Amino acid sequence: MAKQSSAQKSLASGRRDSERREEIKMGGWAIAVHGGAGVDPNLPLERQEAAKQLLTRCLNLGISALRASLPAIDVVELVVRELETDPFFNSGRGSALTEKGTVEMEASIMDGEGRRCGAVSGVTTVKNPISLARLVMDKSPHSYLAFSGAEEFAKKQGVELVDNSYFITEDNVGMLKLAKEANTILFDYRIPTVGLETTCGGATESPILMNGLPISVYAPETVGCVVVDAQGRCAAATSTGGLMNKMSGRIGDSPLIGAGTYACDLCGVSCTGEGEAIIRGTLARDVAAVMEYKGLGLQEAVDFVVKKRLDKGFAGMIAVSNKGEVAYGFNCNGMFRGCATEDGFMEVGIWD
Repeated sequence: MAKQSSAQKSLASGRRDSERREEIKMGGWAIAVHGGAGVDPNLPLERQEAAKQLLTRCLNLGISALRASLPAIDVVELVVRELETDPFFNSGRGSALTEKGTVEMEASIMDGEGRRCGAVSGVTTVKNPISLARLVMDKSPHSYLAFSGAEEFAKKQGVELVDNSYFITEDNVGMLKLAKEANTILFDYRIPTVGLETTCGGATESPILMNGLPISVYAPETVGCVVVDAQGRCAAATSTGGLMNKMSGRIGDSPLIGAGTYACDLCGVSCTGEGEAIIRGTLARDVAAVMEYKGLGLQEAVDFVVKKRLDKGFAGMIAVSNKGEVAYGFNCNGMFRGCATEDGFMEVGIWD
């Protein structure tokens, strides 16, 4: 997969992969996690193994919770908290830095039972943004709080607060320096800076554009979790630090219900990738929409949305259905992901 020369070949491979892994209609509970879509083909094996170990740990955490009969909404929060606490991926500690060298985090959570939701943006001191999003859903009259309002609400709710420096890692400080020198947005410190002609598949082609502006590489690392519990209740949660060298105040897809996160009585979806493209495509909601209005199955819906709704953008998603199915899809060379079902099926992977 690392030798693909175009996004078209990546899409074709994604279709083959989809045919290989038909929908898993198990019934009972199912869980999926992701750590971002778009991966350096030359990612060192030790880093690949570290990513898989983290995803496996998070899957096992969620599996234990499901076996203990925790509802889906509690499980997605629990798993994403774990991902936020570990600095490996771009959320919570280890978040990408803004152009000012600070961290502005965002997260959202949605309970398919009643389509309740909560989201936060511009969070700078909350140790676990996903739990603040949960509190917005459960303890406020609103669905979305941002920046100073979100911080004030966090203080009133007594959540754990830390200095902004807690979230900043040495790796990301170095990557921000490179981003500023290149005068561009960089997504991931694992990807070498090779100019403005590297696509998601690693081939030399035309520059990737975000809202008309070139970016040097594509490899975001938003984290997310989707769960259906034994009662058929679906939930989804997504959290991120955003883009390296992003403008202060930039808001991506992750906290936007219907774009980066969505859950209803049919399914739960969490997205990762080029936020601006995901927002334009209302990606997460569209999975549920084509299931409801076109009668597509879960994997078929995911494949349809990835292929038809991203235009020129790159992204990936994980999803579960109320039937206990689990699915994923992406239109670039890799996505950090893992999934498991009640009957014992379990998979952790990166590449197609």
